[in-house]
Amino acid sequence: MKIGVISDTHGLLRPEVAPALEGVERILHLGDVGRPSILEELEKIAPVTAIRGNVDREGACSKLPETDVVLIQDSNGMGHYLYMLHDLKTLHLDPAAAKFAAVLHGHSHMPNFYTKKDVLYFNPGSCGPRRFELPVTIGLLTIYPDRDLDPKIIMLSVP
Repeated sequence: MKIGVISDTHGLLRPEVAPALEGVERILHLGDVGRPSILEELEKIAPVTAIRGNVDREGACSKLPETDVVLIQDSNGMGHYLYMLHDLKTLHLDPAAAKFAAVLHGHSHMPNFYTKKDVLYFNPGSCGPRRFELPVTIGLLTIYPDRDLDPKIIMLSVP
């Protein structure tokens, strides 16, 4: 199963995003959506679960939850709990003790991933307006039967 992981669109859904998400079964948006129409466009690709970020203060995006927990089952029925929040600095629980397979976060616009105490921490970066000299990226999270999660950062070729 392949999951699209995006963050920090800030009201801009670049045309390069849809082809990069081709074949995903679900999209997780980690906040700073910017406009509800972003989620509507993403829904045309795959079902979307979204949380709010610090710029989602008004309108429909302000009603998104601050955090969410998503259960993804692989083809063998094994469940992987994914914890979604916008800013990793606001994490107020122990993901390993909670048995989360991953903590998915955004906010910094800096794509990265690492594992700590058998929990994947994954920031897909930003696919919205470019910030500083940071790349424009999305994430893909592949879940194989009876295996760990396989995160990938996808650099989008944008002007």
